Amino acid sequence: MLKRHARAACTALAAAGLLLAGTGGAIADSAPATPSAATTLRTADAPPELLAAMGRDLGLTPTQAEVRLAHEAEAGATAARLRDRLGAAFAGAWVDGADAGTLTVATTRAADTAAIRAAGARAKLVTRTLAALDADRAVLDRAAGPATPVRYVDPRSNTLVVEETEAGAAAALLAATGTDPGRVTVVRTAEAPRPLYDLRGGDAYYMNGSGRCSVGFPVTKGSTHGFATAGHCGRAGTTTSGFNQVAQGSFQASVFPGNDMAWVAANTQWTATPYVKGSGGVNTQVTGSVLQPVGASVCRSGSTTGWHCGTIQQHNTSVTYPEGTISGVTRTTVCAEPGDSGGSYISGSQAQGVTSGGSGNCSSGGTTFFQPLNPILSAYGLTLKVSGGDPGPGPGPGEPEPGGTWKAGTVYAAGATVTHGGATYRCLQGHQAQPGWEPPNVPALWQRV
Repeated sequence: MLKRHARAACTALAAAGLLLAGTGGAIADSAPATPSAATTLRTADAPPELLAAMGRDLGLTPTQAEVRLAHEAEAGATAARLRDRLGAAFAGAWVDGADAGTLTVATTRAADTAAIRAAGARAKLVTRTLAALDADRAVLDRAAGPATPVRYVDPRSNTLVVEETEAGAAAALLAATGTDPGRVTVVRTAEAPRPLYDLRGGDAYYMNGSGRCSVGFPVTKGSTHGFATAGHCGRAGTTTSGFNQVAQGSFQASVFPGNDMAWVAANTQWTATPYVKGSGGVNTQVTGSVLQPVGASVCRSGSTTGWHCGTIQQHNTSVTYPEGTISGVTRTTVCAEPGDSGGSYISGSQAQGVTSGGSGNCSSGGTTFFQPLNPILSAYGLTLKVSGGDPGPGPGPGEPEPGGTWKAGTVYAAGATVTHGGATYRCLQGHQAQPGWEPPNVPALWQRV
C-alpha cells in the first residue's frame, strides 16, 4: 500500500440519428419527440480540456472525441435495452473502434441474434451467460490471495479472467474452488495492484495532517456539503484539511476492504461545486452519474498526476490488495500514481467513480480500478452535485404533478421499477435521478413496461 505524504459534431450526429458503424442500424430512439441518449447525457457540452486529454491519451482530434462520446452514450442506452430484453441469456456488451461506433451484444440464445441486429448492434452467440461467469468469480473471490490479485469477466472472450503474479497460482485457486479451467483465462502479470494513497473533484486533501488523497465528487446530504472518496483514505472520524491546508471536515463513514467507499462532511467554510478539476485547473462540469459501457472512454483527475484518459475494460471486477478483497470495481487503462486515490473518473460529463488502486504509473502506463459512484451515493444517502440543465417541460399550467414512486435524488440500479404519471417504467442504466430526468423524458434511462 502506497501513501503520499505531507462540441459541434455531436450536435449534428444527435440531430441526424446516430448509426453504429458497419451495422446500418440506428441506435438512437426513432421517435423524434424523445431526446437521444447523447442529448440526455449532454455529450455536446464536453469541455475543451476533456477533449484535449482524450486527444493526448486516445489519439483523437476534438471532433473525433465528440463523436466518440455521442456514440458511447447511444451504445450504452441500446445495450441497456437489449440487456433488459434478453434477460438471463445476456452475456455482456462492449463498444469497439476509435469512435466507439460498433456495439456488440453477446447472448447464449440463438433466437436473440435477430433482435440484437435489429437494434443496430452486432450479435455474438456464446456459451456462458454473464450471470454464470459472475457467479464463478464470486466463488474465486472468497479464496483468492495476493498471488491472484485480479478477477473479472471478459465478455469479449466469454471467460473469467484470473491474473496471477506467480506461476501456478491461478491453477491452485481453480483447483481449491472446484472451478472448471475451461471457463477461465489465466493472465500472468508482473505487478500487483495497491491502493493509491496519497470541494472539487481531483483536488488534494490531507488526512489527519499527513497522508494525501484526492476528492472524488462533491455531494450534499441535506444542508451538509462534502465529497465522496475512497474508503482506504480514512476511517470514520479521520479529520481532513483541504488542498490549501485549511481545516475541511471529517470522514463520516468508510468501507475498506470489501468495497472502497467513503464520504467526508465539510465544515461551513467549504461549498460543494458541480465540477472536476480539469487540465490546467479548468473546471469540468458534472451533469449526472450514468455508468458507461465497456470500451467507453473515461478520464481521471487526481492531485498527483492531473488529467489522464483511457477506456473502461471491465465492470464488476474483483481485486485483492494486501489488506483484502475489493469487489464491484471497474478496471480501466487509465494511469494513476500515489496521491491520486479517491479522485474522479468521468466519461463526458457523467461521473463514473473514485480511484481505488492499480499498478504501473503515468510514465510507463498502467491499469487502475475505480469504485463506482452510484453505490456510494446510495449507501450514504448522498446527492451528487450537478450543474444546472433543462429541467424538462413539467406539467402545464393548472395541471397536477404526475404521481408515482419515481423520486429525484434516488439512486436507481438497472432493473429497478418505478411508477410515474400512471405508467410503470424499468430502469435501463444505473444513475441518480434528477429533475428533468423523469422516466418519460429519458428513454436512454427508462423503458416503459
